[in-house]
Formats: sequence, C-alpha cells, structure tokens
Amino acid sequence: MNRPLPIAPPRRRIGGGLFVGLAALLASAAHAQEAQAEMTVAEFLAKAQVVRAKGAQAAESPEYKELQRYVAGVTAAYRADLARQQAAGAPPHSCPPPRGRAGLTSTDLLRTMRALPPHERGISVRQAFDAMMLERYPCGEAAP
Repeated sequence: MNRPLPIAPPRRRIGGGLFVGLAALLASAAHAQEAQAEMTVAEFLAKAQVVRAKGAQAAESPEYKELQRYVAGVTAAYRADLARQQAAGAPPHSCPPPRGRAGLTSTDLLRTMRALPPHERGISVRQAFDAMMLERYPCGEAAP
C-alpha cells in the first residue's frame, strides 16, 4: 500500500464492546498460531459482522475465537518481523512502543479496515495491520 490511510473519526464502541477481547490480543500475542492462512480485509470484516450479529452470545462463538486467534497471529508475525529487522541491523518497518504499551484496540484495527474503499479490501489483514502501524508509529518521529 503506497498511500497513507485516511485519518479515522473519533473512537466509538462497536457492537456494544463485543470486540474488546480482540484489543487485548493486539497487545499479547503469546497464544498466536505461527502458521495461518492469509485472510483478506473483506473476509475479516464479513466474519466480524457475523460475530457482531450474535449480540451477547458473540464472545462465546467459534467465529469470535477464530478472529481472536487470527489477530493474535498477525500481531505476533508483525512483532517477529520487527525483531528480525532489528537483529539484522536493518531499519524497522515502524517503531511502536514496547509490547503491551501501544494502546491499540480492536476498534483501531476495524476502523483501519473499514476505511479502505471496497475495491481495496482484497489486501490481507496483515497488510492492513502493517499500514496501520506505520501510520500510527512511524520511525524518527515523536510517538502520538
């Protein structure tokens, strides 16, 4: 993705806070699966909509747990890439605060994905995540 993502509107709760668990997984990727199939933004948003439609039962649904695991895997892969870049002495992709201090929420990730025009939602969730992190935590600038 060559252009920066648009600036997001103010935060608001999505689905009555059903995605709060995803936020915790953005900060802690210890339960991530190493190998996972790529999911597009369109696929992720469709699954998130299914979860949201479940209302109060969403947190116990298999779809919710699948999204949690997927985001944890994306987060773990992102952090692993940063560690490899650092170990190789290469400039990092982006410069987030230490693990657990980024303050990212599932709302941030969903907002990033929803901000993409429908014709661009064929990119992977990982690509959207990387673009969000680059926009939010560019290197060489003061943290937001």
